[in-house]
Amino acid sequence: MGKNILIVDDAAFMRMMIKDILTKNGYDVVGEAENGVKAVEKYKELKPDLVIMDITMPEMDGIEAVKSIKGNNDEAMIIMCSAMGQQAMVIESIQAGAKDFIVKPFQAERVIEAVSKAIG
Repeated sequence: MGKNILIVDDAAFMRMMIKDILTKNGYDVVGEAENGVKAVEKYKELKPDLVIMDITMPEMDGIEAVKSIKGNNDEAMIIMCSAMGQQAMVIESIQAGAKDFIVKPFQAERVIEAVSKAIG
């Protein structure tokens, strides 16, 4: 059985790229969200095995969304996506409870490596 993943990014193109990488590797993308507020709602509704979350988004950024999701479920598995040069935000998101991060523009191998490390 495939693992269920929620993809969160304000750019539809990025969500599509990540979804494509994941589905080709046997993972199920059960939902998508375009900001942190929607991510928190979708997490509660879908209870995915993993969330792949962008850091910089409108309404609620990824770091706040991680804090909110982890506040509701300490076992939540979250991987952050960030652009190059966002080291401070990556560190902050890991401190907030994210398990790993992938840097944009990302290679498919790195995405799968991070996902399989997090949820197998």
